[in-house]
Amino acid sequence: MTAKTKRKSAAENGDTGTAEDSVLVTMISNGEDLGPMVRHSFESGKPDALLQQLKNVVKKKEVEIEELCKLHYEEFIIAVDELRGVLVDAEELKAELQTDNLKLQDVGSVLLLKLEELLEYFSIKKNVQEAIKMSRNCVQVLELCAKCNNHVSEGRFYPALKAIDLIERSFLQHIPVKPLRIMIEKRIPLIKLHIEKRVTSEVNEWLVHIRSTAKDIGQTAIGYAASARQRDEDMLARQRKAEEQSCLGLGDITYTLDVEEINEESVLTFDLTPLYRACHIHGCMGILEQFREYYYKNRLLQLSSDLQISLSQPFLESHQIFLAQIAGYFIVEDRVLRTAGGLLLPNQVETMWETAVGKVTSLLEEQFSHMDTASHLLMVKDYVTLLGSTLRQYGYEVSGILGTLNSSREKYHELLLAECRQQITAVVTNDTFEQMVMKRESDYQANVLLFHLQTSDIMPAFPFIAPFSSMVPECCRIIKSFIKDSVNYLSYGSQMNFFDFVKKYLDKLLIDVLNEVLLEIIYSGTTGVSQAMQIAANIAVFERACDFFLQHAAQQCGIPVRLVERPQGSLTAKIVLKTSRDAAYIAFLSLVNAKLDEFMSLTENVHWTAEDAPQQGNECMNEVVIYLDTLLSTAQQILPLDALYKVGIGALEHISNSIVETFLSDSIKRFNANAVMSINYDLKALESFADERFHSTGLSEIYKDDSFRSCLVEARQLINLLLSSQPENFMNPVIREKNYNTLDYKKVSTICDKYKDSADGLFGSLAGRNTKQSARKKSMDVLKKRLRDFN
Repeated sequence: MTAKTKRKSAAENGDTGTAEDSVLVTMISNGEDLGPMVRHSFESGKPDALLQQLKNVVKKKEVEIEELCKLHYEEFIIAVDELRGVLVDAEELKAELQTDNLKLQDVGSVLLLKLEELLEYFSIKKNVQEAIKMSRNCVQVLELCAKCNNHVSEGRFYPALKAIDLIERSFLQHIPVKPLRIMIEKRIPLIKLHIEKRVTSEVNEWLVHIRSTAKDIGQTAIGYAASARQRDEDMLARQRKAEEQSCLGLGDITYTLDVEEINEESVLTFDLTPLYRACHIHGCMGILEQFREYYYKNRLLQLSSDLQISLSQPFLESHQIFLAQIAGYFIVEDRVLRTAGGLLLPNQVETMWETAVGKVTSLLEEQFSHMDTASHLLMVKDYVTLLGSTLRQYGYEVSGILGTLNSSREKYHELLLAECRQQITAVVTNDTFEQMVMKRESDYQANVLLFHLQTSDIMPAFPFIAPFSSMVPECCRIIKSFIKDSVNYLSYGSQMNFFDFVKKYLDKLLIDVLNEVLLEIIYSGTTGVSQAMQIAANIAVFERACDFFLQHAAQQCGIPVRLVERPQGSLTAKIVLKTSRDAAYIAFLSLVNAKLDEFMSLTENVHWTAEDAPQQGNECMNEVVIYLDTLLSTAQQILPLDALYKVGIGALEHISNSIVETFLSDSIKRFNANAVMSINYDLKALESFADERFHSTGLSEIYKDDSFRSCLVEARQLINLLLSSQPENFMNPVIREKNYNTLDYKKVSTICDKYKDSADGLFGSLAGRNTKQSARKKSMDVLKKRLRDFN
């Protein structure tokens, strides 16, 4: 039926419809959702209209169904008839099927019995196969259990654990025999516990063993460090020798490179196998963290025990064993950290090291405070630095331990200075202060060249008489030994540039010890002239040797010598010794002057009112000249030229002053011209000696302005005035400035008052000279009067 027919039928039925009905029908035909339209109708308040439209649609559909049924009615009747025919055929087919079924059941009953038997056989086969499989599983499990037992009994724990792990992963849950599975489940933890105990027991034995061998490990490692240090020192010594030869221009220097390979790891062999094994076994068992804590705790306990020193043995005797034990302990821990696969953590090793550093530092400070011998301190320090050098190679921070040595530096040098003071005091006390005689070249090398005390590069003839006494080389040896001991203490510590410290303590030794001992001898008042002269000469040599001491200290410290040859780099002791040398000269001159006073004694040895004119000088002055000759000859041998000049100047000035002071002495009440003439002879002899000495010693080429003779000028001008024919010219400013410029008015006045010639004296006995005598006497009287008026 077409749409046009439908519309016609609808019109005939009186159903006109509306446009809305058409839209609704179209939407229903297309299967569209009517929800929006229904919602709109209710929202707009017109649900009745929509309901009416839907009723109209229903009516339309009913009409269409009726029309469709009318249209196919005939075809439906035909189909029903055909269906009845099919039903008859089905009845016939059913009867045939029942017949065939009866036949089939008769035949199949026998086969069914056979099938049931076959199925039963298949079930039996399956059960047998499962039993065989179960038996095989049980056999495999039991074989693994047997292997595990064998491994455990033979100590092969890793294969045992692998077998247990295989049982747990692949077999345990599939064991068909429940009692067997329960038994195995119970035994596995026991076996693991047994393995853990066995491995832990082995580790405990290893801990005991490694602690007992840690000392040997530490001593071996420290021995290698000592050998390496010795090689470095030997190489440094060769380098210093080469530098000295190069500086001295002694020829070409051949440099060689010595390479020596030492594999310390191959030498420091100690067995960590039990530890590796235990670590691996515990890792396989999943309890590595527990074993790590166990190991760390036990090693901490061992460390705490190792850090305790024996109270029954002095620390000086036990310190090497103590420090070697510590070194061995941390060498082992370093190996464990690097090779044990995380058994130790870096922060744990750091904690152990900090504990050891704190304990060792406090222990060293306490022990150092109780030591009273420098060599003991040095011995312990040396081993401590070797410990630091050894452990530094293994990455440990040793500055904390080495810092203890810096805090004990002052005490060590105080003890060393005290020992040197005793040695130097003994040497100086036992010295005879006589020039040292060397009969062989070896003696010269050992006592002069060794300390650079020579004044010439030419080898002298033997026997050689040195300008110093035996105390000088002996003290030099003590000072050189002090430098070595000081460098030994300060080297290999935390202080890299320690030359300034060596220089500081060297200055202290020379100033506070050597200089003080020499000053004590100088001011003791027990030395004679020759001893005082020798002491002054020795101080001059020490002053010159300061440069050698400083250079030697620089070489020992590895400092280029050129850096200390600068003026600003010299020792303060050099200036102090120079001051002490001047003090020695003053003390020496005081003794010389006292000796000269003994020889001269002019008030006793000169006839001050002699009636006869003398033909020569006084005998005492000859003794003075002889003494001065001996004194200056000896001084020329042992004293430098500037000191020789001071000795000559000082002695002659004292003689000149003594002559003037004798004239001024209260014990001389009167003197005449004859006494003045005898002193004039003495003065001429002194002047002649002074000129000869001044030129023969070579001083005339150095001191051209002030000669020895100039020291006698006051006495000479006084004698010239007293012997002058016109002494009143002294009051003439021009003449006085030219001839008497060193004389004092008051002194001249006092002396002239004592000058009194007798009438029957020298001039009275010569009638031809009465006139001259009278004129001279008048001139002297005029001078006396004018001096009184001036005063």
